[in-house]
Amino acid sequence: LLLNYTKINRLVTVLSFFEPEHIVGNFQDLEETFPVTSIPPSSQPLVLPEKLDYSFPPTFTHEGASYNVQQFIDDSSTEGLIVIHKDTIVYESYHLGLEKDERHVSWSVSKSFVATLIGVLVDQKKINLNDLVTDYLPEFAGTGYESVTIKNLLQMSSGVGFNEDYSDFNSDINRFGRAFALGTSYLDFAQSLKNEVPPGTRNHYVSIDTQVLGFVLAKVSGKTLTALLREYLWEPAGMEHEGGWVVDNTNFEMVLGGLLATSRDYAKLGLLYLHEGTLNGRQILSPEWVKTATTPLDAHVQPGRKVGDKISYGYGYQWWTPKQPMGDFFAAGIYCQYIYVYPEKDLVIAKLSADHRFKTERHKLKAMHISFFQEVAREY
Repeated sequence: LLLNYTKINRLVTVLSFFEPEHIVGNFQDLEETFPVTSIPPSSQPLVLPEKLDYSFPPTFTHEGASYNVQQFIDDSSTEGLIVIHKDTIVYESYHLGLEKDERHVSWSVSKSFVATLIGVLVDQKKINLNDLVTDYLPEFAGTGYESVTIKNLLQMSSGVGFNEDYSDFNSDINRFGRAFALGTSYLDFAQSLKNEVPPGTRNHYVSIDTQVLGFVLAKVSGKTLTALLREYLWEPAGMEHEGGWVVDNTNFEMVLGGLLATSRDYAKLGLLYLHEGTLNGRQILSPEWVKTATTPLDAHVQPGRKVGDKISYGYGYQWWTPKQPMGDFFAAGIYCQYIYVYPEKDLVIAKLSADHRFKTERHKLKAMHISFFQEVAREY
């Protein structure tokens, strides 16, 4: 009876999760409704120096129009915003009840953390990007992932059919959300998907591609994703605060978007890539992986290409590049979560938000955020 009540409570929560009156509290207190693992802070935390003297430009330009920066920060329901320049925190602010040491859900920013773990095991020669998913996970034979390579997954090019429209109640991503609420196995859900086009021919955002990367990581390492993240990133990178991952009823992590961390610790992932895989005095990733992961390598993932009636962003290995890149790249999550990195200027920006408008204005809001970040980058 208690189990059924828990499932019903979660389902009710998910059905109203992104409504204006609930979204802020839900993003900050996810662990109150859903089971979340614990990743303790690093035993050698990286505490960055602070010189909080940066002021944003009063305006930024997007598609020929000028926007007030402070109004944009307010209107996008910003909860945490941090700017790091030359390894020094030059701006940091918190809003809508979020505290400096408080965890916040990452949504798809989590995908860039997963790609980082893949990079570690590639560097260790435990994973080959040209191998098939079924080389590691034979249980995916006969599913939409049967002929898909690890590289295809990293590039969101599996060819699996998937509707990721958050405004469509019956879309695949919302169907996954309801399965998530009920604790349904993420593995069972992934195995239910079907192939739509040949793998490696189309960049089509399929969040479950990242979940399958998580299954590969667990199988190769014999460890949970929580343990892997702690060993290969949280501890060596000097994360200051507790992290955690939402899990399903088999205790498997929702790696496609269920990571919880603080603004400062999200920003440290950007610093790791900014410094070509080295952070807190340790080489965590190879420079080769960092370069490859943040570079659109093939024709179907290049920035500026026409996809339907829209101009597309570039895509690396679970990292985005802007439509008009300046050598910058970013991680992005729904409802406006970002880690933005501009190596030329030694700049990292992390932003946590709870913008309920994302459901109907996702493309506009994403584009505006990139214009805002690039304005800051140009100013430096």
